[in-house]
Amino acid sequence: MSVIIGLTGGIGSGKSMVAKVFENLGIPVFDADAAAKEIMHSSPLIKEKLISTFGAEVYTKNPVIEDKQPEILNRAYLSKIVFSNPYKLEILNGIVHPITIQAAINWAALQTSPYVIKEAALFFESGSANGISKIIGVSAPKSLRIRRVMKRDQCLKEEVEKRMASQIDASIKMKLCDWVIVNDDQQLVLPQVVAVHNLILAGL
Repeated sequence: MSVIIGLTGGIGSGKSMVAKVFENLGIPVFDADAAAKEIMHSSPLIKEKLISTFGAEVYTKNPVIEDKQPEILNRAYLSKIVFSNPYKLEILNGIVHPITIQAAINWAALQTSPYVIKEAALFFESGSANGISKIIGVSAPKSLRIRRVMKRDQCLKEEVEKRMASQIDASIKMKLCDWVIVNDDQQLVLPQVVAVHNLILAGL
């Protein structure tokens, strides 16, 4: 199995962009957040747990008729619940994260590269850092992160700040990481990624 290196950062830090740079270097990337969303769509067991916990409204009719999924996750509804209630967010993580962690382990076992990247927003918050060899953090100023998310998700500043409040403070998160890549639209990201890539290979 390939060594698993974590890649994390606060919302809007640009960790997905950094992940694409690693992919361009030939390193496979497992997007844990995307995998969690897929599991919430496709797993009957997870769907049953979410409905029993958060109500039937957590799924809505799929507007795409030809899609195989008759119902899809109502992300806006679920986000409104969990990002305003830390206890319910913890319950959601408890439902979804264990199966997502196992999915990443199964995926890594099939890879042949020296190492792989597991991209996830909540390594430290969810306890899903188990099995991760090292963790890379992606850092950006809070004001820039807010602007990025507002533009990406077409949402209000208050909504972004509420989601940020559900995560560990970015400065603390970066201190817990083994390497930090600064993505502040000022410093070039590519040389930073290449430097970390070389350090990882040297340490294997």
